[in-house]
Amino acid sequence: MGFSLSKSMDANLTKQQEFMLHNSRLQLERQILMQNQMRERQMAMQVAWSRELLKYFGSFFAVATLGLTAGAIKQKRPGMLAPIIPLGFIFAYQMDSAYGTLVCRMKEEAESIMASEQHRLDLPHGTPTFDTVEKARRARSGFVSLLEK
Repeated sequence: MGFSLSKSMDANLTKQQEFMLHNSRLQLERQILMQNQMRERQMAMQVAWSRELLKYFGSFFAVATLGLTAGAIKQKRPGMLAPIIPLGFIFAYQMDSAYGTLVCRMKEEAESIMASEQHRLDLPHGTPTFDTVEKARRARSGFVSLLEK
């Protein structure tokens, strides 16, 4: 009788462990999906911000270009057109950021760095572990929990 009860408890324990493993896997998958959705939303906000900034900077660039060109023609001083060059580079960057392939090129470069220059990504003192986080928490907290006594 004891053997059958023990066998039943072992089977029950195995089922419970499988259920817990399945549950933790499901929770991890949900967290990964949620973090990815948050990342996508943040990227969309950055692209939208770039597009909005481009509208304002494009207007400024157009007015400045027209004004500098009119001033250079009126005063017969071609040197007045010099500020258009750096402003043009900034405008081109903003255009690439808002509507071009800048994000794709940045992604490819990041993948290349991750593949061939892994040492650049290492954190000082290595990756935090539970023990290092717990040690820092204890050092900051003057309160000692009942479990630590």
